[in-house]
Amino acid sequence: MWQYVFKVALSAAVIVAVSELARRSSLLAAALASLPLTSLLALVWLHLEGGSGEQVAQLAAGIGWLVLPSLVLFVVLPLLLRAGWGFWPGLAAACAATVLAYAALLAVLSRLGMSM
Repeated sequence: MWQYVFKVALSAAVIVAVSELARRSSLLAAALASLPLTSLLALVWLHLEGGSGEQVAQLAAGIGWLVLPSLVLFVVLPLLLRAGWGFWPGLAAACAATVLAYAALLAVLSRLGMSM
């Protein structure tokens, strides 16, 4: 039980740190947010909870592939906001574009005979 409390507290602390830091420095907040903390924590938790080396390797490889389409959000959202879109419609459109990018990547990987 303590592990879940620690996981939630650590995750919340990172989110709060990013949002608080963003008020002072968008560069520092972006640097902290861009660190693969979620991925690192997931890999560590999987290992500590008895995951095999193969499970950790599969998760790491899956994260590596899926980072690519996730970048679409961070390209599309600023473009839409700078083009005058409101935050919520821009976020929704950027999320939709990201979902399409995930679907496209999974289709390409499937055609190449790779499964996730």
